[in-house]
Amino acid sequence: MTHEPGAANLEAGFKNRVLALVARIPEGRVMTYGQLALLAGSPGAARQAGFVLNSLMGGSELPWQRVINAQGRVSTHKVGFGDMQEGLLVAEGVVLDSSGRCDLSKVQWWPEEQKDAPPESLF
Repeated sequence: MTHEPGAANLEAGFKNRVLALVARIPEGRVMTYGQLALLAGSPGAARQAGFVLNSLMGGSELPWQRVINAQGRVSTHKVGFGDMQEGLLVAEGVVLDSSGRCDLSKVQWWPEEQKDAPPESLF
C-alpha cells in the first residue's frame, strides 16, 4: 500500500465538492487542477484536487481525464496514465498540439453559475 503525501489530510467535504464538479465537466471541455480547487472552495489546493482525482484514474465513470494542468497539458504521465488521458481527451474532440498542450482559451469550462469566471488570464 502506498501513501500519497497530503492524501490523508483531505477534508471529506472538499473531496465531495471536487468530485461533483468533475462530474459536470462537459465532453470536449477541461478544467485545471487549480480551477477545480478554487471552485471547490479551497483556492491554492490544486495538488489536493490532484490527489482526489488520482484515485479515479482508469477505474471510474467520472470524467477524470478532463482535468489538466494550468499549462493545458496532462500531468498523469508520471503515474502511468498520461497516454490514456491524452487519448481520451482527443477522442472527445480536445485538440492537442505536438507538445501535448491544448488551448485553454478554447476548451476550458466554467460552470454557468460562476458569474465572475473565467478570470482574466494571468499570462
